[in-house]
Amino acid sequence: MSNSATDRAAIPQTVWAARGRHTGPEPEDVVRRTLRRHKESGDIDDFAEPPAPEDSPGAVFEARWRAGGTVTVRARLTLVPRHVRPQGHEWRLVAEAEQPWNEGWPSPATLFWPEGGSGDDGSWDHHPTVAGLRFRQVNALPADDKEMRRRLREAAREAWCVNLVVHEAMTPDEQGKLPLARLLPPGLRHRVVEHRAAPHQLRGVNWALKDLDVEVPRGGAVLLPPNPAPEDYDGAPHRVRSVFLDGSEPAELVAALRHFVALARPAPHDAAEALADLRDNWTLMTHQEELDRERRLVAMYAEALEAMTKSRDLYKQAAEEALEALAAYREVPAPALPQQRPAARTPAALQQLTQTFGRLKLPGFPGRAKAAAEDTADGAELPSPDRPS
Repeated sequence: MSNSATDRAAIPQTVWAARGRHTGPEPEDVVRRTLRRHKESGDIDDFAEPPAPEDSPGAVFEARWRAGGTVTVRARLTLVPRHVRPQGHEWRLVAEAEQPWNEGWPSPATLFWPEGGSGDDGSWDHHPTVAGLRFRQVNALPADDKEMRRRLREAAREAWCVNLVVHEAMTPDEQGKLPLARLLPPGLRHRVVEHRAAPHQLRGVNWALKDLDVEVPRGGAVLLPPNPAPEDYDGAPHRVRSVFLDGSEPAELVAALRHFVALARPAPHDAAEALADLRDNWTLMTHQEELDRERRLVAMYAEALEAMTKSRDLYKQAAEEALEALAAYREVPAPALPQQRPAARTPAALQQLTQTFGRLKLPGFPGRAKAAAEDTADGAELPSPDRPS
C-alpha cells in the first residue's frame, strides 16, 4: 500500500471524523446509555448495535439524526478492546451528512459519549496515541525541550486530530487557563488538541517546531501541518498573530481552524477504511432506504444479466464465423507435394562398404596382410606358398 499523499482520496467535506481513547471500564455500556438518553430526548432518530465483522474484535454502534432539523447524518463508532490497545479502548467515529458539514451542528462525539454532567467521567477524550494528551483540556508542554520536541512530533503524526500550539504572552489568570476548546464551534471542539507553551518557553517551542517548518508567534498560535500534507500546503493562513486568553471569542483562531479543516487533504488509511465501513456496512435504514436499496440491487442485477446475454451472443457469433472459415479452408485442394530425392548414403553404409573392400585379397593391396591376420585369428588356414591355392 502506497504512503504517498497523492495516492489517497481527499476527505469529503460532508464527513466529520475523530479518533480517541477511552481509559475507563466498560465503554460499551457508556455508549449504550448515552445513545439511549439522546433517543429519548429526540436528539437522534435511532441507533443500533450491529454485529462486528469477524475479522474485527471490537464493538460497533450506529446512530442517525437530522442536523438542523433537515439534514440527515449517519454516524458509526468502532471500539477496539483493551487487550489490543493496553492503554485503553481506542475509538473511531465517522459521521457523514447529506450536505457539507456545518461546524455549528452538534458534535457527533457528544451524541455517543457523555458531555458534562454526572455521567461524564472524562475517560473518553484521551489522545489515541500520545499518553497524557486530552481533547477538552489545556495540555501544558513539557519543561524539557527534547521531551517537548518528541511530544509535538508524535502528536503531528496523528492525522485525525488538529494540533493547536498556543503561546502565552504572559501568565494568564484563572479565566485564561481554561481551554480554548470551550469557545470553538461544536463541530471543532472534539477534534482539536491544544498544546500550551508558557511565556518563557517561546524559544524552546520554536526550536521543537523547527522540524515541522512552522513557528508560533509571541502570544499567538499555530496549527501543525496536516499529515500527510498536500503538495501546495501553505502554513501562513494557519498562523494566528495574537490569541487573547481573556475568555473572549477567538475569531481569528476560529477562522484559521475552519480554513484548516476545509483543506482538500488526503485521508489517512484508517480513516478511509472507517468511511468505507460506514457506507458499505450500514444497517440502520428506514423503510424507504431499504426499498431504494432493493431497487438499486435489482437494477444492478439487470445490468449484469444484460451484459452476460450480450457477451453470450457475441461468443456465439464468433464461433459460427470460425466454423464457416474452417469449412471454407477444407474445400480448398491441397497443393501437390514435390518429389523427394533419393536419400544419400548414410555413414553406416559407407563404413560397411569400406570394410568389404578391406577384406578383398588382391595382390599388392595394402590391406591384404591385415585381412590375412584377421582370417588366421578366425581359424582359417593360410595357403602354402609351395602349392597352388
